Amino acid sequence: MRTHSHIVIGAGALGTAAAYWLARSGCDDVLVLEQFELGNERGASEDHSRIIRHSYHSADYTALTPAAYAAWGELEDETGVQLVIRTGGLDLAVVDTPGIQEIDNYRDSLCAAGLPWDDLDAVDIRSRYPQWRIDDDVVGMYQEDTGILDIRRACAAQIARAREMGVQFRPHTAVTGLRSADDHVTVSAGDQELAAEHVIVCVASWLPRLAACLDLGWEIALTEEQVTYFATPHVRAFTPERFPVWIWHGDDLFYGLPVYGEVAVKVARDMRGAWTTLDERSYATDPAEEQYLQRFLEQRLPDAVGPVLRSKACVYDMPPDRGFVIDLVPGHPRVALGIGAGHAAKFASLIGRILAELTVTGSTRHPIAPFALDRPALTDPSFVPTFRLHGAAAASPSG
Repeated sequence: MRTHSHIVIGAGALGTAAAYWLARSGCDDVLVLEQFELGNERGASEDHSRIIRHSYHSADYTALTPAAYAAWGELEDETGVQLVIRTGGLDLAVVDTPGIQEIDNYRDSLCAAGLPWDDLDAVDIRSRYPQWRIDDDVVGMYQEDTGILDIRRACAAQIARAREMGVQFRPHTAVTGLRSADDHVTVSAGDQELAAEHVIVCVASWLPRLAACLDLGWEIALTEEQVTYFATPHVRAFTPERFPVWIWHGDDLFYGLPVYGEVAVKVARDMRGAWTTLDERSYATDPAEEQYLQRFLEQRLPDAVGPVLRSKACVYDMPPDRGFVIDLVPGHPRVALGIGAGHAAKFASLIGRILAELTVTGSTRHPIAPFALDRPALTDPSFVPTFRLHGAAAASPSG
């Protein structure tokens, strides 16, 4: 068999980023295998927009965000395509509720990284953004660099640049197995056997099909999520120049983006609890979820309410602690694994860069120890899964 320098499995945001950065590092025989067509909507790397931000539940994440912004900036410079639109970001919660602790954790992460923020009371919020209908017991935190990442453009830009540098993409090629040897990895793809010096696996919710090949002793949890675009009649009030990305920290964690990609506002909630499996997953959207989101808007952002323009479903792929996995696989030193855990889009270029570095040089300067495969959440059988990203001070075993 001909041996490639690298085979990347999966052409979503992480896989295309890895291919791009492998080519940037000088690898000249990179092959990307994708089970569907390029740019398909079965994964989680399409749609117009994702939130990009510095504010996180854990300083482990915020430690990576400056480099994440910088990685997208390099791709923007190379392609001339704008990928990040800064809108500012607003986190809100009602005083004396657990949501306040979540915002406190965000603030602590920003502080640890030396990044600025503004604390806002209800008067400040209503003054800046009269679109909100809130009582005096609501407070907020504003971070100026938060914005929109155009994930669809980002993936397309990574593919274009990778191709320009010689990367080959092979769609409609499903990988069914991996076998590690001392000097190469054999990749089974249908009736084909391919070989590579190194392999990078970025298959998101399809990881269960390869878990046994990689000797992974823990299970990935899958949940179907949904975003809905509401065609507000008050478009001007919700453009990126006038309205920020926002997160509402309540019993449910709602989030939304201003008008972008569609002439509509985008709204969703994180972790709606629609558990599924790889075989049972559905791409159907749920009208009941649309109604649930509309009721929130009617209460808090009434001018955003309008007819449902479209909804879109995707699947979160989550390790037991819902943390990233960015590591070489124990027992498979030529295989690197990237798992986004349902919130990696804004980090995709950086994660791809790190995965490329791990396979080319065996190390990275970026602080990825919290996302290693030997952490307790993946090695301790007694670990209780936690899927809402509260932060250490407010973690809940029930998610």
